[in-house]
Amino acid sequence: MAVTKKLVTQLSYDITGYAIKVHKNLGPGLLESIYEKCLKFELERNGFSVKQQVVADIVYDGLLIETTLRLDLLVNDLVIVELKTVEDLKPVHQAQLLTYMKLLQRPQGLLINFFTDNITKSMKPFVNEYFTALPD
Repeated sequence: MAVTKKLVTQLSYDITGYAIKVHKNLGPGLLESIYEKCLKFELERNGFSVKQQVVADIVYDGLLIETTLRLDLLVNDLVIVELKTVEDLKPVHQAQLLTYMKLLQRPQGLLINFFTDNITKSMKPFVNEYFTALPD
Protein backbone atom coordinates (compact mmCIF):
# COMPACT_ATOMS: atom_id res chain seq x y z
CA MET A 1 0.00 0.00 0.00
CA ALA A 2 1.36 3.41 -0.99
CA VAL A 3 1.99 5.95 1.75
CA THR A 4 -0.34 8.92 1.31
CA LYS A 5 -1.40 11.91 3.38
CA LYS A 6 -4.75 10.20 3.90
CA LEU A 7 -3.08 7.01 5.19
CA VAL A 8 -0.86 8.91 7.63
CA THR A 9 -3.77 11.05 8.83
CA GLN A 10 -5.94 7.97 9.43
CA LEU A 11 -3.11 6.28 11.31
CA SER A 12 -2.76 9.32 13.57
CA TYR A 13 -6.51 9.31 14.14
CA ASP A 14 -6.37 5.63 15.14
CA ILE A 15 -3.42 6.19 17.49
CA THR A 16 -5.31 9.04 19.15
CA GLY A 17 -8.32 6.81 19.66
CA TYR A 18 -6.24 4.17 21.43
CA ALA A 19 -4.53 6.85 23.55
CA ILE A 20 -7.98 8.03 24.63
CA LYS A 21 -8.93 4.45 25.50
CA VAL A 22 -5.79 4.01 27.63
CA HIS A 23 -6.39 7.35 29.35
CA LYS A 24 -10.03 6.53 30.10
CA ASN A 25 -8.99 3.22 31.65
CA LEU A 26 -6.04 4.50 33.70
CA GLY A 27 -6.76 8.19 34.24
CA PRO A 28 -4.04 10.81 34.77
CA GLY A 29 -1.24 10.67 37.31
CA LEU A 30 0.81 7.61 36.40
CA LEU A 31 4.34 7.38 35.04
CA GLU A 32 4.90 8.00 31.34
CA SER A 33 6.37 4.50 30.96
CA ILE A 34 3.08 2.91 32.05
CA TYR A 35 1.05 4.79 29.44
CA GLU A 36 3.70 3.93 26.85
CA LYS A 37 3.46 0.20 27.55
CA CYS A 38 -0.33 0.24 27.57
CA LEU A 39 -0.59 2.24 24.34
CA LYS A 40 1.92 -0.06 22.67
CA PHE A 41 -0.14 -3.06 23.82
CA GLU A 42 -3.40 -1.57 22.46
CA LEU A 43 -1.85 -0.68 19.11
CA GLU A 44 -0.21 -4.09 18.63
CA ARG A 45 -3.36 -5.88 19.72
CA ASN A 46 -5.17 -4.02 16.96
CA GLY A 47 -2.73 -4.95 14.21
CA PHE A 48 -0.30 -2.04 14.20
CA SER A 49 3.47 -2.42 14.08
CA VAL A 50 5.02 -0.58 17.03
CA LYS A 51 8.66 0.03 17.88
CA GLN A 52 9.36 1.27 21.39
CA GLN A 53 12.23 3.46 22.63
CA VAL A 54 13.71 3.90 19.16
CA VAL A 55 17.22 5.38 19.11
CA ALA A 56 17.49 8.54 17.02
CA ASP A 57 21.10 8.79 15.91
CA ILE A 58 22.39 11.97 14.33
CA VAL A 59 24.29 12.29 11.08
CA TYR A 60 26.31 15.48 11.10
CA ASP A 61 28.19 16.37 7.93
CA GLY A 62 28.52 12.69 7.03
CA LEU A 63 29.56 11.65 10.55
CA LEU A 64 27.28 9.21 12.40
CA ILE A 65 26.94 10.32 15.99
CA GLU A 66 25.44 7.64 18.19
CA THR A 67 23.19 9.18 20.80
CA THR A 68 21.02 8.26 23.72
CA LEU A 69 18.06 10.09 22.15
CA ARG A 70 15.08 7.77 22.27
CA LEU A 71 11.62 8.42 20.97
CA ASP A 72 8.77 6.70 22.74
CA LEU A 73 6.86 4.93 19.94
CA LEU A 74 7.13 4.61 16.18
CA VAL A 75 3.90 3.28 14.69
CA ASN A 76 3.84 1.50 11.31
CA ASP A 77 7.24 3.09 10.69
CA LEU A 78 5.39 6.35 9.89
CA VAL A 79 4.13 8.20 12.95
CA ILE A 80 6.28 9.13 15.94
CA VAL A 81 4.42 9.25 19.23
CA GLU A 82 6.00 11.16 22.08
CA LEU A 83 4.26 10.74 25.42
CA LYS A 84 4.38 13.10 28.38
CA THR A 85 2.91 13.23 31.86
CA VAL A 86 3.43 16.89 32.67
CA GLU A 87 1.24 19.67 34.00
CA ASP A 88 1.92 21.83 30.94
CA LEU A 89 3.47 20.99 27.60
CA LYS A 90 6.43 23.27 26.94
CA PRO A 91 8.00 24.44 23.66
CA VAL A 92 10.93 22.10 24.37
CA HIS A 93 8.56 19.11 24.13
CA GLN A 94 7.38 20.27 20.71
CA ALA A 95 10.98 20.90 19.59
CA GLN A 96 11.98 17.41 20.73
CA LEU A 97 9.26 15.77 18.64
CA LEU A 98 9.97 17.91 15.58
CA THR A 99 13.66 17.01 15.84
CA TYR A 100 12.86 13.30 16.05
CA MET A 101 10.64 13.64 12.97
CA LYS A 102 13.49 15.32 11.08
CA LEU A 103 16.18 12.88 12.22
CA LEU A 104 14.11 9.83 11.28
CA GLN A 105 12.51 11.51 8.25
CA ARG A 106 8.97 10.67 9.34
CA PRO A 107 5.94 12.66 8.13
CA GLN A 108 3.91 12.99 11.32
CA GLY A 109 4.33 13.15 15.05
CA LEU A 110 1.90 13.16 17.94
CA LEU A 111 2.68 14.81 21.25
CA ILE A 112 0.33 13.27 23.80
CA ASN A 113 0.14 14.43 27.40
CA PHE A 114 -1.56 11.95 29.72
CA PHE A 115 -1.60 14.41 32.64
CA THR A 116 -4.92 15.86 31.50
CA ASP A 117 -8.64 15.35 31.79
CA ASN A 118 -9.03 15.31 27.98
CA ILE A 119 -6.45 13.77 25.61
CA THR A 120 -8.07 15.31 22.54
CA LYS A 121 -7.73 18.87 23.84
CA SER A 122 -4.15 18.48 25.02
CA MET A 123 -2.73 16.38 22.15
CA LYS A 124 -0.67 18.17 19.52
CA PRO A 125 -0.22 16.70 16.03
CA PHE A 126 2.68 17.86 13.85
CA VAL A 127 3.54 17.37 10.19
CA ASN A 128 6.62 18.41 8.26
CA GLU A 129 8.04 18.57 4.74
CA TYR A 130 7.97 14.77 4.48
CA PHE A 131 4.20 14.87 4.96
CA THR A 132 3.82 17.72 2.47
CA ALA A 133 5.70 15.69 -0.16
CA LEU A 134 3.30 12.74 0.13
CA PRO A 135 0.52 12.30 -2.44
CA ASP A 136 -3.02 12.97 -1.25
